[in-house]
Parts: sequence; C-alpha cells; structure tokens
Amino acid sequence: MSDLPRRAVTRSAKLATLPLSFAGRTAVGIGKRIGGKSAELVAQEIQQRTADQIFKVLGELKGGAMKLGQALSIFEAALPPEIVGPYRATLTKLQEAAPPLPVTTVHRVLAEELGDDWRENFLDFDDQPAAAASIGQVHRAVWHDGRAVAVKIQYPGAGKALLGDFKQLARLGKLFGVLLPGLDIKAVLDELQDRIAEELDYLREAEAQHAFALEFKDDPDFFVPDVIAANEHVLVTEWMDGTPLSKVITDGSQEERDQAGLLFVRFLFCSPARVAMLHADPHPGNFRLLPDGRLGVLDFGAVNRLPDGYPVVFGQLTRIFNQGDMDTVVAGLRAEGFIRPHIEVDADALRAFLAPYVEPTAVEEFTFSREWLQAQAATVTDLRPTNVVRQLNLPVSYVLIHRVHAAGVGVLCQLGATARFRDEVIRWVPGFTDDDAPPLA
Repeated sequence: MSDLPRRAVTRSAKLATLPLSFAGRTAVGIGKRIGGKSAELVAQEIQQRTADQIFKVLGELKGGAMKLGQALSIFEAALPPEIVGPYRATLTKLQEAAPPLPVTTVHRVLAEELGDDWRENFLDFDDQPAAAASIGQVHRAVWHDGRAVAVKIQYPGAGKALLGDFKQLARLGKLFGVLLPGLDIKAVLDELQDRIAEELDYLREAEAQHAFALEFKDDPDFFVPDVIAANEHVLVTEWMDGTPLSKVITDGSQEERDQAGLLFVRFLFCSPARVAMLHADPHPGNFRLLPDGRLGVLDFGAVNRLPDGYPVVFGQLTRIFNQGDMDTVVAGLRAEGFIRPHIEVDADALRAFLAPYVEPTAVEEFTFSREWLQAQAATVTDLRPTNVVRQLNLPVSYVLIHRVHAAGVGVLCQLGATARFRDEVIRWVPGFTDDDAPPLA
C-alpha cells in the first residue's frame, strides 16, 4: 500500500546517504589537515556540512525522521542560521501542507476500520479534509445524533513508515555525536520511538483526551473537545470552532495575544498538577481562542505522563538560577543527567543559554518577543567545541518536557505576549518557592 508521500525503499535510500556522505567528508578533512589546515577549522567545516545534510534529509522526510528533526530543533541555537533556516521552512511546509489522501482511500480506510456500513454513523461526512498532519488527517462530519464532530483518520502504512525511519536513524548516532558531543542520541532515539508508538495508537490518544476533557469540563479558562468514538486508527471527537492561535499571532489585538499567551502558559503548567499529563505538542495549530475567551486545545496524541506532576527539581533549579547560584545549578543539572560526567561546561555560557527559559520567572510581568529571543540565541550561535549547547545532554525523562518548553517559548515570542507569567510558575510548579520543597542535596 503506497498512500504515504514516499515509498519505504525511497525513504531508506535517502537516509542511507547520510553515513556514506559523512565518511567521505571525514576523508577530505584528513587530507586538508595533512595539507596544513588547522584541525579546528577542518572540524568546523565537517560539522557544518554534516549539519547541512542531516537537516536537509530529515526535512525532506515525514514520519520518524521529521519527529527526530523536531526534537533536535531545541539545539538549533548551536547551528548557524544558514543551515537551520531552510530546514525550518521545510518542516513548516510539511506541517501545514501535508498532501491529503484521495477520497477513495479515505472511504476504504473508514470501511476497513468501521465496517462497510460506516456511513450509518454519520448524518453527513465531508470528503475534503479540514486539516492534515504528519500521520493523519481530520474530516468534519455530523454524528448520527446531530453533533458536529471531527473524524481523525490515520494514513495507511503510517506506523510501518515511522518505525522504519527510526531503525534507519538509530544507525546515525556517530553523525549526531559530531554535532552534539554531549548528547546521548541513542537514549533520545529510544525515547522518541516509544512516544511515536503511542501517537500511532488513537485509542491511547482517546484515553488522554477524555481525561483532559473531564478535568476541564465547565472550566472558565479552557475547553477540550470530548471523545465520542475511537479505535486504533480512527478517532471521533466533538468539533471545536474558534480562532486558531496562528491567526491570533498574525491578526490578533495586543489584548487577545496577551490573553492567549497567559492561558497557553497556564494550560501547560497546570495540566501536570490537574491531569498528571503534559500536552507535548504545543504548536499553534493545536490551540483555538474561543469567542467566550477560553482557550480550546486539540490533539492529545503526544502527552507526557507525569503521575507526580512536574519534577520538583525543575522548580528548584529555576529558583536557584534566579538567585544567581550557578554552581548549584550546574551541580543540579549534572545530577539530573543534563551534563554527562565527562563534560565540563562554562557557567556563564550556561547562564546565557538558560536565560530564555528562566528570565520570565524572575520578574512580575514579562514581554516575550522575537527580538528578545534572537538576542538570547545570538550568544550561543557558533559551532566551536566550547559551545555550551553542544555540551548538554537531554535525559530521556525530560525529552518531552524540554520539547514543550522550547516550543512554548517560540509560540509566546510569536504572540509577543505580555503577562504575569511568574504567577503561573508560583501557582503550579513545585519547588519554585522556598517553602514548598526541600533544598537540593
């Protein structure tokens, strides 16, 4: 079955070009070094060309390769903009303009998943998708009881393609080691593969979405459409109208953008405490500003299950960072696995890297902006081996948390939101105030 944009043999061939090309570039580098060029310059050239090809190939693929690319995007500050710019543009294009399935394929999938009488479930079904993403697409319909519903259909073969990507990517560990010597890429890949396997199971997604819908039922701030029916590959939920966050970003008033930004942060921080889960895909397409002022939330395929809420150490280290004790911050990050035993980092460089995540918690009111983020990122945009971003590891237990924080900061800067974000951290993040957690050992 070949409904995905590229056949498996083509995908494998593209991924297979990476290690071969890397070997060739390394050989050329050795030749230049023998010819008198400095080892550092040669290493930087190899790193830049390797990064260029990694992002180019990952950006051309969907599935697991695209997911890994998204996860690694948190390290973009370590790479020059001429490398990551085209890659980001490719990812955006893939996310916003995924080719829809033919109508005949949609009908066939529904018949296979719901039975030949699948139409009896609906009073009306729109054959043209309302939205499309990396592993499925959404159709608007009317359920048999008259309710407007969203019908999410997984692309045929999506699971096989995703898992195939990860088998190929698992062979590329040495490549990423060149770019990010502090990162345990194998552990990150293993964790991402587990999370992707969960995203492929729409029943699991339905359970998560229903839990959120129950918790936030009649909530003054949030609305989550409830689940109506589901199996492993088809998910039917209540339909939700509203202004997409992307539209608020481009056309919203300052008041609307401030309100959306505050609710966006409140939802991400309060969910682990209220639902024991973190929504782990916080891009603007998954949020709507409703006419009554509430924030509507979609797509619970990627969630981080946190039975104990946010890790207490997260709040502790944020507080200690604000107090200026970088030695304790470095020790805490090392204890949590963000800095591996053989890696030494510069405390001032680390402070500059962490500032975009921590600075908004140090003041009563904060304004996010693209200019602010660009100024922060400018401190770490080089490929020298001493670049702190390249020295950091991403512990598996923080993969999704880090993804949410990095993406969340980006969304807030797009919104240009001003609000009392510190209040949300005080209210929802354990360990941030002196009296709600013991000091770090």
